Amino acid sequence: MVSKKHVIAAALSLVFVGAANAGAVLDKIQNSKTMTVATSATWPPQGFINDKNEIDGFDIDVSKEIAKRLGVEVKFITPDWDVITAGKWNGRWDMSVGSMTATKSRARILDFPATYYYVPYVFAVHNKSTVTDHKALNDKTIGVEGGTTSEDFLNQALAIETSDVPPVVYDVKTKKMKTYSGSVGPLDDLRLGDGTRLDAILTQRSTLDAAVKKGYPLRAVDNAVAFYEPLAIATDKGDPELTSKLNEIVGQMHKDGTLTKLSDKWYGVDYSTIK
Repeated sequence: MVSKKHVIAAALSLVFVGAANAGAVLDKIQNSKTMTVATSATWPPQGFINDKNEIDGFDIDVSKEIAKRLGVEVKFITPDWDVITAGKWNGRWDMSVGSMTATKSRARILDFPATYYYVPYVFAVHNKSTVTDHKALNDKTIGVEGGTTSEDFLNQALAIETSDVPPVVYDVKTKKMKTYSGSVGPLDDLRLGDGTRLDAILTQRSTLDAAVKKGYPLRAVDNAVAFYEPLAIATDKGDPELTSKLNEIVGQMHKDGTLTKLSDKWYGVDYSTIK
């Protein structure tokens, strides 16, 4: 029989082990003077390779600012999105600054220390389309990036782990949804012509605007926002000190206007708050 004394000793040992592990990632960052960030290099303007063959974009600038405030250098790596969102990173990187939505399913395996901006999702069509009301897209073929909130929306299964965005209204039901492995695929298929492969897409307003600037013959259907996506920093489970520190830093970046300036720089509009 195990004595009460031994049970208490075992419980205390677990507490001390937990305390020893707490803050391990933050300690590693501070001791190595390097913060490793998982992000995307194929999602302009959030992250992309610029003309100098360097990774650049909004998420990159946000990461650099966080590293600056931590007093460390930043290193970027670009794993597959599915690998990042799967959690259990085992120290391969310290955080993800990749415009990730804190959904309820993801919150079970990842922590989300802070939301740093909010992007509206809109329906878009080819310029030759006669559609002017997004509700007219019911029973149409709509393209989305797979594994994202746009797919969840069309499946009427969007579950965002936050209360600071307007409630979601599902007023478009697609006849056929086509999913793509990246955000550019739906844009490329829609640019081929109205109804050629797609009747419309559901995408971030920022992604659509970036494509239009590059000459894509696309437009938002109307001024209606399908839903607002709160985009957050993600960390692996189990480091409350890192979570607290990142929450503090991003809070300061909201308060002092840094995120507003970076949003204006990359999007030409302030996405740091919901308008």
